[in-house]
Parts: sequence; structure tokens; C-alpha cells
Amino acid sequence: MATKPTFNLPLRSLYRCPQCRRKPVWPMQNVFLSRPFTISSSRQAIAAPAIDFSSQDKLPPPNAQNARVVPASPSYFSGRPDFTDNLLNLQALLRKYQTLPTLPPGQAPRVAWRTVSQYRLLVGEPVRASRYTQVVEVLKRLNQIHPAVMPPDLLEAMQIYKRAVNPFAVVKKLSVIDEDGRACGIGRRKSSSAKVFLVQGEGEVLVNGKSINQVFGRIHDRESALWPLKATNRIDKYNVWALVSGGGTTGQAEALTLGTAKALMVHEPDLKPALRRAGCVTRDPRRVERKKPGKLKARKMPAWVKR
Repeated sequence: MATKPTFNLPLRSLYRCPQCRRKPVWPMQNVFLSRPFTISSSRQAIAAPAIDFSSQDKLPPPNAQNARVVPASPSYFSGRPDFTDNLLNLQALLRKYQTLPTLPPGQAPRVAWRTVSQYRLLVGEPVRASRYTQVVEVLKRLNQIHPAVMPPDLLEAMQIYKRAVNPFAVVKKLSVIDEDGRACGIGRRKSSSAKVFLVQGEGEVLVNGKSINQVFGRIHDRESALWPLKATNRIDKYNVWALVSGGGTTGQAEALTLGTAKALMVHEPDLKPALRRAGCVTRDPRRVERKKPGKLKARKMPAWVKR
């Protein structure tokens, strides 16, 4: 049997256990605990020799099996790499050209930027609307730079985010009075359309070659057709000749309202505020809601029968 080694040392030279402070610890056991541990000694024992990168000849040959493709952008490892690159590029351009002179607020050229759905199709990533708003805010700030000092690389970078057709660039064609003294106005309501010719006269009205009483039997429709002239007290100063088509009598009468108001503003542009207050300038976009399958009308459900 193995026996515990004995030491000819007094009892006071024995160490006390730091946890229980009862059982003595032999001095030989504490030798290994008090031995200093250094990183250099352990590295020399277990680490491989250092590689000298100063000389290419000493480098180990590359292994084709362990090689991997390095992505072109660090954003590859994110969820939306193209969006992240676009945002970072725009922010870098903003930092680069932030000292250029800008236009006053409201005088910058109006640009129609891509919608979030169009941008998703462009990059092919599920970009959130709140994240795309950050891109639009940077684009608006870049668009405020004065056009005379706009850098070419900035114009090229912003062109990607513009729509193919800019609706703000469409200029409305102004109506003029022809050589016969007629002003033309076109109005629409539901599925009805009306083309109105307005000329100075005594207050005669012809609709499709007929009098207004023959075309519109209801008094409300006749008043609606001539409401722009009545609201501005011009009922006996202009002659109206109109062509209407499509829809019913109510739609045709309200289409005449818009067409007459447009033609009247050609003769007297100062009447536009009065016509707007009378409700004759804005086109009414309301239409009949389509019928849905399983319903009697657009929203009416069939009667519920318990049995």
C-alpha cells in the first residue's frame, strides 16, 4: 500500500485550507499552485512557429479546396446588400458636396422619385418603407444643390432613383379664344363627357343641337348645367353650344358644369376664385362602385334565412 509522505516539519509550517480552514495542506501540494505560469513558456510549448510574411517565397502554397469567393461589398453579409450600398453611397455624396450652394426652400426643381414598390423591383430586395424614406430624404437634400454647380457624378447617381416619366414636367396646355371668339372647355363626370363652346351672346343654350329643356327634363339637371354662369351672374352674357355623350342625364349635366366653368375661365380668368367657391372647378372623381360576387349590389348582402 502507498503511504502518505512524511515531512519533518513543525505543525505551524503546514498551510491551512483556504475554504474549510480545518484540514492542513502539505507543502508539496502548494508547490504546483505557486509556480508562475507565463504565456511565452506555454506558446513555446504548444504553438507552431511564426510565419514570416515579409517574403512571398516562404508562404505555404494556396489550397484550392479551402479557397472561397470574397464578396465585392461588405454589405453582402447583411440582409439587404444593394439597399445598404445605395444608402451608404448617397450619404458619402452628401458629405462630399454638402458645402455647395443650395437653392432656397420651394425653388428646387420638382422631381418624382421612385415609389417603394418600384424600388423593390429595381433592387430585388424586401425593403421597408421606413428604410426607403431615408434614401428619399437624402435625395431631396441633394436635389437642393444649385443646378449651375451640380457635379456630373451626382446627377448620374440621382438618375437611378427618378421615375421614367416625370409628371411634374408635364405642362398643361392653355386654352385660348379662337378667331371666332369661342372658348372651348371639356368636362367629365362618371362615364359622361361634354365639350362646351362658349361665346359672347344673349344667353342661348344648345346641347347636341337641341334646347336645354328638351335634353334635361329635370329642373335640377338644367340648373346644374348652367350653374357656373348663374353663380357669376353671366347667364345672359354668353351663348353655350355643347356636345355631350355617355352616361345618363345627371352625369351629362354635371359634365356640362365643369366644361362651362373651364370655358368661362378662358374668357375671364379672374372668375376662378368665385367659380372655385361655387364648386365648379374641381372634377368630381366619384363613380358607382362595382358589384361584388356573392352580393346583390356593391355591398348589399342577401337576406339571411335561419332555416
